[in-house]
Amino acid sequence: MTTTTPPVARRSPPARRPRSPGRVPWWAYALLVFATFICVFPLYWMFVVASTDTATANQMPPAVIPGGNLPDRVDLVFSTVPFLRSMINSVVVAGCVGIGHAVMCSLAGFAFAKLNFRGRDTLFLVLVLTMTVPMQLAIIPQYLIVSELGWVDSLQAVIVPGLLLVSAFGIFWIRQHLSVTLSDELMQAARIDGANTWQIFWRIAFPIVRPAAFVLGLFSYVTAWNDFLWPFVVLKSPDNFTVQIAIKALQNNYDIDLGLAMAGSFLATLPLLVLFVFVGRRMVAGIMEGAFKG
Repeated sequence: MTTTTPPVARRSPPARRPRSPGRVPWWAYALLVFATFICVFPLYWMFVVASTDTATANQMPPAVIPGGNLPDRVDLVFSTVPFLRSMINSVVVAGCVGIGHAVMCSLAGFAFAKLNFRGRDTLFLVLVLTMTVPMQLAIIPQYLIVSELGWVDSLQAVIVPGLLLVSAFGIFWIRQHLSVTLSDELMQAARIDGANTWQIFWRIAFPIVRPAAFVLGLFSYVTAWNDFLWPFVVLKSPDNFTVQIAIKALQNNYDIDLGLAMAGSFLATLPLLVLFVFVGRRMVAGIMEGAFKG
């Protein structure tokens, strides 16, 4: 008589503890710390070089602790070139270009998104294709036009071309934003109430697209502030220099004082840092709103 042994029950592996949905893994924090270091270190290195002399900046290993020469370097920057005047010029130029781009891209984006006219899609395709053309190709004809108008060595020679060369990306962004957020029924209701096209844009479309237009204007402001090539071509006198041309004027043709150049660059970066401190949260909100609605 044979006996059978009952089967041995296998132990099930212990259940893993479910991760809470709000818990962030450690490597995400490490990645954020590394990205922050990569972004902040150039600014810190600029401050270090600006507070030391050229010999200290060129030594190996390089110095990583700031020196005590920053006040003297700042005084030398302001005594070498009219740096304060250049910063005011950059504020005027960048402000005009930023506000102009925000308004004009909003107008063009509204027209491409909600107005029906002949050749709209073809014209928009041509506009998008202009993003592949380098802006440097327009320097020679642009200079000839500015020279004929007598605007060479004046701020309008920088402001007006900056307003006319509206960003194709900005128009595309505003168009996509309005295509989703502004309904045709709302526009028809406004026309029934007697509103014309301009009133529909200014009272209905522009308030809807204002966060995206603010972000676009801020990007255009920073781009105009950092622009070097076209102001370097068209501006001649130190009183009309923008801040980037003033930094170039701190260097001569024979040697480069790294401490002096970095001190000027550090002073030119401070206004942008202050600007992003005050409007950074609003900028992120505008970007995220466009991302969720688009």
